[in-house]
Amino acid sequence: MRVLMTGGGTGGHVNPAIAIADTIRENIPDAKIAFVGTDRGIENKLVPDAGYTLYHVNVMGLRRSLSPRNIKAAYLALTSPGKARRIIRQWKPDIVIGTGGYVSWPVVKAAAGMGIPTALHESNAVPGMAVKMLSGVVDRIYLNFIEAGEGLHCSQKLLHVGCPLRGGFAGISREAARRELGIPDRSIYILSYGGSLGAEKVNAAVLELMEQYTGGREHVLHYHATGSIEKDIAAEWFRDKKLERFDNLQLTEYIFDMPRRMAAADIVICRAGAMTISELAAAGKCAVLIPSPNVTNNQQYKNAKVLADKGAATLLSENEKLGENLQNVISKLVENEDLRRQQSEKIGGFAVADTNKRIFQDIQKLIQKRK
Repeated sequence: MRVLMTGGGTGGHVNPAIAIADTIRENIPDAKIAFVGTDRGIENKLVPDAGYTLYHVNVMGLRRSLSPRNIKAAYLALTSPGKARRIIRQWKPDIVIGTGGYVSWPVVKAAAGMGIPTALHESNAVPGMAVKMLSGVVDRIYLNFIEAGEGLHCSQKLLHVGCPLRGGFAGISREAARRELGIPDRSIYILSYGGSLGAEKVNAAVLELMEQYTGGREHVLHYHATGSIEKDIAAEWFRDKKLERFDNLQLTEYIFDMPRRMAAADIVICRAGAMTISELAAAGKCAVLIPSPNVTNNQQYKNAKVLADKGAATLLSENEKLGENLQNVISKLVENEDLRRQQSEKIGGFAVADTNKRIFQDIQKLIQKRK
């Protein structure tokens, strides 16, 4: 089997693609898999690190406001499928799979025009522009949220599969994770983070929470990741607030053992990217979601609202009252085990069993159907 994956710009687009590629490789060890991205996105780190070849096409996203940049973006949208076709002819894939981001557009568009089976995965609750534009030409659209199908008019192509994850998030029990981390069973373990780079307002709100509520509460353990860009500022705030005097608080730059930490957690405070939500659902975790306001089409807010409307998570807006609101929510969750359990059960209902297996099996069907 020869497969060409495309998706880029953010980890939320690249990681599902890598998870699909890894699943194919696990089932078919001699499968040939390559990726197509731009020369600017995070795929340039993640894809080679995962052991895959990465090709590039030159394409840019359109801005929603009037901008001279859109002239170049429109030109590249017209010319980039030609470059994509050259890559496709060279690679000779049996199927082309896109996972979002504007780089998906020329590659999947070109493949569909060449009669090659094509599929897309939409991880967000509201379909992105690339998926909407390509919905008429692809053979299959895999959905993380059922609600995403409401924005697409091709019901016969839709398949609800959840979000493909790289290993670990559903395979570790709370008890086992706590034993490995040395966390007492009766402790309330809070895990918080704002992303790999960090988020200033999330850090500020969490440090305020540590100062005003979690610090010094012996039955509460609070582990917070600042992110790489914000680490120095957050560490200075931590010292200025004299939070190092509390043994139950811990500050780190990055969480390298996320599946284990999340498995051990009773409450998770985080952003609302599609991958993060899928990890929370797979682990069945009580979550407080603080969507980033700096995401295209306000996707994180829409993701979080789907869960919040069904009582599966708590949604907090990033505003001037974030610190105060976070303290109110966390105090209620810490003191109410039933509420934590209810949210855990409801968010677990968003997880789809055997997501990676379902996608792999359908990929095989799409290829066989064209032969």
